[in-house]
Amino acid sequence: MTARPSRIPPGPAEKYDSSQDLLTWMGAEFKRFGNIYKASVYSTTAYVVNDPQYADHVLRVNWQNYKKGQAIKRVGLLLGDGLMVSEGEFWKSQRRMIQPSFHDDAVGGLAEVIRTANIGLCKRWEDAAKETSSINVTRDISLMVLNVTLVSIFGDDYEQVAPHFSVLSEESARNLQFAQTFRSLGKIVVQVVAQRRKENRASVDILGMLMEARDRESGHVMPDRQLVSEIMTLIVAGHETTASTLNWAWYLLSQDKNVEERLSAEVSNIRETEFPKLGDLPKFAYTRQVLEEALRLYPAGWLMTRKALKDDHLGDYFVPAGTEIYISPYFIQRNPAFWEAPDEFNPERFDPSHAKDRHTLTMLPFSAGPRKCIGEFLARIEMQIHLMTIARQLRLRYAGATPPELEAGVNLRSKHDFIMYPEIKTTD
Repeated sequence: MTARPSRIPPGPAEKYDSSQDLLTWMGAEFKRFGNIYKASVYSTTAYVVNDPQYADHVLRVNWQNYKKGQAIKRVGLLLGDGLMVSEGEFWKSQRRMIQPSFHDDAVGGLAEVIRTANIGLCKRWEDAAKETSSINVTRDISLMVLNVTLVSIFGDDYEQVAPHFSVLSEESARNLQFAQTFRSLGKIVVQVVAQRRKENRASVDILGMLMEARDRESGHVMPDRQLVSEIMTLIVAGHETTASTLNWAWYLLSQDKNVEERLSAEVSNIRETEFPKLGDLPKFAYTRQVLEEALRLYPAGWLMTRKALKDDHLGDYFVPAGTEIYISPYFIQRNPAFWEAPDEFNPERFDPSHAKDRHTLTMLPFSAGPRKCIGEFLARIEMQIHLMTIARQLRLRYAGATPPELEAGVNLRSKHDFIMYPEIKTTD
């Protein structure tokens, strides 16, 4: 039997300087070395990859050989040992307990919450349009999504908790100080849980479902400390990725009149009193293509890292145990080897007739494999309802004079808020 080749990827001799923007640095090194290179990043040996086949191997084919890598440490400071951070059998148990909260029926029950929040937002933007006033799209969407997230999780206790969690939309920094502030809010979750138990009150919201969830093997409920970690994880994950994607979607739509008009035409006949049911949303195919293209160009989860537990291979390249693998959806989803005119906003590329020959993992905005985002279905429904509600009534005009700047932290966000002018659509 012939031994497998043990090539080591090429890469820069110099270490990554943490004063540099990581996204910019990664892009420059891909241009120098191709779709895989070896580098020293944060004092650890890393293979940085920009190919869906490498991503597929790490995230799906041999996923059990890879635990979460360096990038998750920052998340752990913020969220504790929640689903996004935990590993092994403990992670599997937690995933099974949380999964029912995101099944179709559970998400369907949240559709009206999402719709109501967006009707309110649309009304505020219509009022601004009548006064020819600008709106802060970034801030307004962040607040709306945060409200939906908190109502979905806390239900009738929303009013009690909402003021405390406003820091998520009011504070843009995601540093150690923010992490400490946010972690301290776990006591609010503990208070709500204790109050519900004291009143013997069962609730059908996400917190209520997690309080009742039991481990399949032991029959035990989650300890309070773990319950807090999971709720805090869901708050951040449910808010930031959805808000960021919608923020970018409106910027992209403001830059392309033809796409905006086609989206408007698809949703223009929706009656406010007869909004499509959950099962009818797939019929609005172009709306979904617009969202898919926004997710492709600006994936909130722009970087995933994994650490090899045992020796492995990526294609012909040997991966020693302990090696970090850096997988960036941002670069894979803009790789010209797999996407024509990759930096252009073109929802047509997601027409089913155009997508059949692409590798499945040329798109991975919600990750892939067993650790794929548990809330993907809810996020997609939330984003679609938002676009359909707003686009049937309004168009947004970007007020900025320069292209937006990226901020590639834990999530990929716009460095500055998008200020836009809403315009009420007229029917001819």
